[in-house]
Amino acid sequence: MRLKIQHDTVYDYHRSVGLNPHNIYLKPLPRNYLEISNYDLQIQPEPEGLNERYSIEGNPYFQVWFSGETNMLSIKVSFESVHLAFNPFLFLVDQWFIDRLDLAAEIPFQYQDDDLPILRAYMEHSNNPLLRKYGRDKLTGPDPIQFITELTAAIHADWRHIIREEENLWPASKTFAAGRGSCRDLSWMLIEILRHQGLAARFVSGYAYNPELDEGHELHAWVEAFLPGAGWVGMDPSLGLMTDEHYIPLACSFRPGNTLPVHGTYGGENLRAASLSAYVRIEAF
Repeated sequence: MRLKIQHDTVYDYHRSVGLNPHNIYLKPLPRNYLEISNYDLQIQPEPEGLNERYSIEGNPYFQVWFSGETNMLSIKVSFESVHLAFNPFLFLVDQWFIDRLDLAAEIPFQYQDDDLPILRAYMEHSNNPLLRKYGRDKLTGPDPIQFITELTAAIHADWRHIIREEENLWPASKTFAAGRGSCRDLSWMLIEILRHQGLAARFVSGYAYNPELDEGHELHAWVEAFLPGAGWVGMDPSLGLMTDEHYIPLACSFRPGNTLPVHGTYGGENLRAASLSAYVRIEAF
């Protein structure tokens, strides 16, 4: 599969402002099924400086800084991608992790102590009894792969996926009670449910190609859980599936806000809230 991706983002500040340094998370993460070529980043006004950096969690980003004033910021990204077939189930989980799974324990899944300093940020949760019970009811046997696949499918079946224009993220408790949510809301709820069972989980932002869509592509959100031996394993609760070669990740984090495509502020007098418009086009060729 070969794709062309065009992603345009425009901020309108409604008056002249000074742009503070910005970080742009719009470069695909490396994946063994994915090859990126002809990557192009166009920014207006033209930055005074630009450098590619890596975040504390290993996400690539472009740090840009500006001089002068402007009433808008335009960020245009385009690239081509080649996707090899990817079997999301082609992995082994370390046997010790399966052996340590205790269905009677308050926290069924247990990692090795040496890994906990890194994983703790991905395991914090809201201590919500409803989220804990929902996950526990889906944990019916000593198979972590079966658990995450059935849990992902259950969320797809029990909650309605909606498109929300608002940029905020619903708390997991609100999504749980509402019976619906955007891709990012459902992903955050799945992360919370996994964490209540002791699994480290992180939020992923990127592109997901649906060959049935000619228009309507947008940034998508999904989830990765850490299974020793297999590493980070992807799940999409919006579709109820494990993630395959149709997914192009841009950023992963324990905190959803860290995966936003553009981070930055602006200053000046009599500031107004900026208006954001974004357009994503994904086409096969």
